[in-house]
Amino acid sequence: MLSDLGFTPARSGRLVPMGRAEAGTEGAGATYPFAASLADCPRHGRLSKRVSETTSPTGRAALTIRGLRKLFSVATTPLFGDSTHPMGILTRWLYLRLLGLTALVAIGSFWAQAGGLIGHDGIWPAAQTMEFLRQGDTPFLAAPTLLWISSSDAMLHALGALGVLMAVALAAGVAPRVMLLGLWLVWRSLVTVGGPFLAFQWDILLLETLLFSVPYAPAGLLPRLRAETEAPAWSRYLLIWLCVKLTFESGLVKVLGQDPSWIPELTALHYHWWTQPLPTWTSFVANAMPLWLDQALCFVTLVLELAVPLFAFGPRRARLIAGVGILLLQSGLALAGNYSYFNLLAAVLCIPLLDDDALAALKPRAWRVPQLSPKPSRERPWQRRAGWALVGAVALLGTLAFTHRWIGVDVPSPAQWVLEQLDGLDLINGYGAFATMTKTRPEILIEGSADGIAWKPYEFKWKPGRLDARPKWVAPWQPRLDWQMWFAALGECRGNPWLLSTQRHLLLGTPSVLALFGDDPFEGAPPKQVRTLLYQYRFAPLGEKGVWWSRTFERPYCPALMLDAEGRLVAADQP
Repeated sequence: MLSDLGFTPARSGRLVPMGRAEAGTEGAGATYPFAASLADCPRHGRLSKRVSETTSPTGRAALTIRGLRKLFSVATTPLFGDSTHPMGILTRWLYLRLLGLTALVAIGSFWAQAGGLIGHDGIWPAAQTMEFLRQGDTPFLAAPTLLWISSSDAMLHALGALGVLMAVALAAGVAPRVMLLGLWLVWRSLVTVGGPFLAFQWDILLLETLLFSVPYAPAGLLPRLRAETEAPAWSRYLLIWLCVKLTFESGLVKVLGQDPSWIPELTALHYHWWTQPLPTWTSFVANAMPLWLDQALCFVTLVLELAVPLFAFGPRRARLIAGVGILLLQSGLALAGNYSYFNLLAAVLCIPLLDDDALAALKPRAWRVPQLSPKPSRERPWQRRAGWALVGAVALLGTLAFTHRWIGVDVPSPAQWVLEQLDGLDLINGYGAFATMTKTRPEILIEGSADGIAWKPYEFKWKPGRLDARPKWVAPWQPRLDWQMWFAALGECRGNPWLLSTQRHLLLGTPSVLALFGDDPFEGAPPKQVRTLLYQYRFAPLGEKGVWWSRTFERPYCPALMLDAEGRLVAADQP
């Protein structure tokens, strides 16, 4: 009988209209027949909702919760944004292509210099390095390189050509996972024998990035953008962790280094403009800024390195803040110095912090963004758990290694064993530059002489030498010998055997080594003697026309050298 009137018994014993739910505010409103009938009337729908929400405890509770949610949303939206998770298909597409271009620059620029640096007639021959490794019965995993097969110049050029081709293929989207693994193997092979010329932080960072990008990349030979599946979340956070580690540790070493020019004086940049390895003309201009502006920029640098990266682990808008902040940091570094491909690589690592919606907002209006409907990730539950376990293990090992080096915290034995096994692969690394800011700029000048009386300088292509030579941009290309000369000037002659080898090749007139210099002052006829002199350089005052540097002589760096009858390097004042 009740059902004939349009009512049905509820589980609570109350009568509710047929077809309406009892739970929540709907159930509370449906308790009263007149409220239900008013809800069907357009003019009285709003009234029925208010009556139903205010005439029952459930309705009043719902109103309270709704108000609190609105208040919380207003308070958190400026930082966190909405709760949606935009797609990352275009983001991944852009990331892999820019990573391919970065690898192209890194491998291509080194390949062009490889003959003079590590070739058979180079400064640090790869063949000698491999002979040393063979004599020591070094296992492959401790020195992974394809040069175990052959260490000839032909093999070096083959690796360079292969690396360039694979980098182009990665940038074109061809078999990205295979190309990433191949690029890692090629670059790892070169780094193993590169000695001091491939020992820069960004060379190791490129190895980590290439390998950690494999699970993030789509599978297949020619993955189509419209048919790609979403990358597993853990693979994205593996790259985000690498980006955060790079930036945060770079700031942390400035604190742990206890250099007062960073904290509390904030004067580090006052020295940085003219003491950095390869300044640019913009560094010359920045050097003229007032001290208060240097201090302000120093404070901003510390904030961008120590605070902003932590936002990467927050919700979407926080991640965007981290990505944009780190991009600004790298852009500023690139504008005032030549740091090889480091700034480009660090900027590429910021891309996983963004998403497709953010890229669409940044693109020029003329560009069209395709409408994508990505398929969900196909990974199984055990694969997801294993992926997140890998992220946790990498983060834990990296943190332990960093704290052990900078704070002296003991690493547990199991973790120490794992780190030792991975050492040859360079999978777990720490980063951080200028923990102690250099306050002077020593420069080494190399000169040659045909008679021991008149001396002619060997000018470098990029590092400071002539006082009227304007500092130039060369990044992302890295002149490896110019960079090493900056490090050598901070040390002593005996601590840099590669510099002694360089002088020997100048006495021999080796073409591949001479090609690394700006010119040959002896025009193919090798000098009888060479010497190295140490000067202190500073930027010239801004108003002086045609002069960029000033310098004062400090001391000889190495003694004057010559070749004996057997071609050995000896001091020139010895028989």
